[in-house]
Amino acid sequence: MVPAKIEIARNVAGVVGNIASLSLYLSPAQIFIRICKKRAVEHFSPTPYLVMLMNQMVWTLFAMPWVHPNSTLVLTISATGVIIALFFVILFLIYSDRKKRLKVGLVVLLELILVAVLTLVVLTLLHSARRRSLAVGIIGNVSSIMMYASPFSVMKRVISTKSVEYMPFSLSLASFACGFVWTCYGLLPFDPFICVSN
Repeated sequence: MVPAKIEIARNVAGVVGNIASLSLYLSPAQIFIRICKKRAVEHFSPTPYLVMLMNQMVWTLFAMPWVHPNSTLVLTISATGVIIALFFVILFLIYSDRKKRLKVGLVVLLELILVAVLTLVVLTLLHSARRRSLAVGIIGNVSSIMMYASPFSVMKRVISTKSVEYMPFSLSLASFACGFVWTCYGLLPFDPFICVSN
């Protein structure tokens, strides 16, 4: 049983974590406004948004009551993240050329299949919340590390052009804030799955 003060502190950290995460998820909005205005994706990479989609689907599964009970705050922001990532990916599909559209579409299809298979395996082969949390938590951590590292996919362009145009500061700041707050949440009480990737 978690003491009441720690539970309150955890809930406060979770609410702040939801706000920080929402800021992180919405930080590329300016990019997509630009894409919509120019009706082209230019040199923007779809990788961060595809990784975000996969990451949020895995964490939504992780936060389900039958996988990791008492994770309502993680569930709400992860499900919100899925919706936002889908919106960004759809915009990317609309404004990409045919070749890029096909690649992005195939990646999304692969991600949906992987999450469906993971869900099926977890629900049929792992019969306790502890085992389900372990399996999905490990995959979620790998996915989160990939999500936080995905902006580095544009690092070559940033270095070659000496411009951060394709890697906005707001994204870096939101990533840091999000990681810090969720680490605090994961320490109250200790939840290794929340702490590791943050």
